[in-house]
Amino acid sequence: MIQRLCILGVGLIGGSLALALKQAKGVGEVVGYERDPFARDKALSLGIVDRAELHLAEALRGADMVVLAAPLGAMEELLQAMAPSLKPGMVVTDVGSVKGSVVTAARAKLGTRIVDFVPGHPIAGTEKNGPEAAFADLFHLHKVLLTPLPESRAVAVGMVRAMWHQVGAEVIETSISHHDRVLAGTSHLPHILAYTLVDMLAKLGETQEALQFAAGGFRDFSRIASSDPNVWRDICLANKEPLLALLERFRTELHGIGEAIHRNDGAKLAEIFARAKTARDAHYER
Repeated sequence: MIQRLCILGVGLIGGSLALALKQAKGVGEVVGYERDPFARDKALSLGIVDRAELHLAEALRGADMVVLAAPLGAMEELLQAMAPSLKPGMVVTDVGSVKGSVVTAARAKLGTRIVDFVPGHPIAGTEKNGPEAAFADLFHLHKVLLTPLPESRAVAVGMVRAMWHQVGAEVIETSISHHDRVLAGTSHLPHILAYTLVDMLAKLGETQEALQFAAGGFRDFSRIASSDPNVWRDICLANKEPLLALLERFRTELHGIGEAIHRNDGAKLAEIFARAKTARDAHYER
């Protein structure tokens, strides 16, 4: 059991992890660090945390597990601020959607305490944010990707792995580069596409008309455009190189579809759509 868990950022992910561990009786005390007074009070009133601190050093005191659940853009500053308060054996992990930038910051700021840092990313979430969006079953039957460093202590990796198992997640280890490349395609690019489509309709003045006549497909596709814009700004900039490469590839594919429509090439369109359907069905129907 984790005796004292410190969560830095009690929004959807951090708050859901706290609730899930409490439900599983896998934690003694949950301490939250949150600069937003509304979020601090909400996390306390909802029972997400047992104690909420404004001062980082006080939040970290006595913790045996620390989870960085802050936005990616705040990670480097947070790692620097917490480093003096980290004690030997105090395990640190994160939930960031990009691993390369977080690891670079951790190596620069944590010093010798890097041995107790285990990068992680739960593949779970919704378009909602804040402590009021948190719920205990968010991670149940979802995957969590860990990208341990060569210097990560085995006991630290084991503690982080056990924490995620307690909340019903499947834990998979992978490399930092593989994580960032795959997530660029399966998460980051789809968000860009959803934001871009809705923004285009808004600039054309057709958002309300589109919504009035939209069926479930548009609602489902555009749902993630309701995600926090600042969070996704940070993710896009943090995963710049893999994302730029995929965007270039997507432009090429989109141009090919445009050319097929221009030529009235129904066979080409059917070929592309059938190939995509087969690929998706093979994954989600197995």
